[in-house]
This record gives sequence, structure tokens and C-alpha cells, in this order.
Amino acid sequence: MSEFQPVRTKADLDLLEDEDMVAGYISGLNGDDEPGNDKSRSYWHGWRNGRSDRGFTPVDDAQKQLAREIVGRYVGLH
Repeated sequence: MSEFQPVRTKADLDLLEDEDMVAGYISGLNGDDEPGNDKSRSYWHGWRNGRSDRGFTPVDDAQKQLAREIVGRYVGLH
């Protein structure tokens, strides 16, 4: 279980570091284990999204809420 809280809003997302998110996303796509506390929340957020995009884990409520705020809906719900 992570020490970080999932990102739920665009305002929260805007606080994260792009480079760390991309690195974490690639790690998640590759199926790497959950990062430890040596990584940032930005990295962890990217890792979560990479894992769900690859199908290793289902999209959770926080990811759905963020998608709804950014694009107005979450396509997978309909």
C-alpha cells in the first residue's frame, strides 16, 4: 500500500512533475512492482496509470474521477 493519496483533480495533477510521471508510467507499463518511498508521488501516479493502461489493474475510482474532470466523462463507464 502506498504512502501517497491518488490524484483525483486537475488542480492536484497540475502540482506533479511531468518527467517523474512519464518515468513512472513506463515502469507501470512494464509491470514493475509498486515503487517505494524513494520515488515521488508524481512517479507513483504515473506508475498507477501505466499499470491500468496495460491492463494489470482495473481503473479505480480516483482515476475515473480525474478522467471525468479532465475530459468531462470516463468512456469506460458507458
